[in-house]
Amino acid sequence: MSLRYVFMGTPDFAVPVLEHLIRNGYPPEAVVTGQDKPQGRGQILQETPVKQCAKKYGITRILQPDDLKSDVFFDEISAIEAECFVVVAFRILPERIFSLPKKGTFNLHGSLLPRYRGAAPIQWALLNGDTETGVTTFFLKPAVDTGSIIGTRKLSVPVTMTGSELHDALAHLGAELTLETLQKIESGTAETKPQEDALATRAPKLTREDFRIDWSRPGKIIRDKIRAFDSYPGAWCYLDGKVVKLFQVDFFPGSPYSSGRNGLITELSKSKITIQVSDGFLTIGELQLEGKRRLSVREVLNGFSIKQSQQFT
Repeated sequence: MSLRYVFMGTPDFAVPVLEHLIRNGYPPEAVVTGQDKPQGRGQILQETPVKQCAKKYGITRILQPDDLKSDVFFDEISAIEAECFVVVAFRILPERIFSLPKKGTFNLHGSLLPRYRGAAPIQWALLNGDTETGVTTFFLKPAVDTGSIIGTRKLSVPVTMTGSELHDALAHLGAELTLETLQKIESGTAETKPQEDALATRAPKLTREDFRIDWSRPGKIIRDKIRAFDSYPGAWCYLDGKVVKLFQVDFFPGSPYSSGRNGLITELSKSKITIQVSDGFLTIGELQLEGKRRLSVREVLNGFSIKQSQQFT
């Protein structure tokens, strides 16, 4: 491999991509990632997942800029003389940075662009109940997520798939597409097509209120919200005035037992809680009570008082 490139990424989503490139003979000249941050009760500095991965494979040139617009970072990244930048789940790059490499800067995005431009494409695909999504590589331009498409890979989304499962599946699919894209750029065979802006949809950053369960909504909508936030941060509601997060959800259409009492617990068993919604019933397999860790229904019922006829709000 003769192509000199720099890999830019920070979270877990980018790790399978970096690993796949390295294992297939494409180690980067350098890695750019976020800064170490204090975490946990002891506020111990924690390296980003991408930095940990880079060190694992012996990559020593690791840049962690605080300000992507600074002259210091510009000089550091320019000195590498990379032919291409590969961006996966990183920050918005200034134009003078992504314009540096002569063969361009491309990004891996977790949707089939122009659908779900923005910070949370994986979650929005599940929130909207999509049965298909995928990944896209595209060359950067100043407007976010609008550049010309290099390649795509599609993925079917079953209704049982959670946010964490979709995240991991797209990361591995994206790893394959990123390698293919880099190889095409290296050989000069990369072809692009412009995005159809008229088909664009947004996937903006989510807020705490977006994670809240609205029990007036149809069961399918509630189910999709719970599975979308299964890994983090959890879809939440109230039970007796305290926050509770719900996980492992199924939806069964039907006629509710008690009109107007959406969120009502209609049945308790050792493995699940059944909850009435406007057009049927949801079953929940795991909960996280306020101040507690995530537990199975069996563990919750053994240690806490939850009764039939209580109501989630």
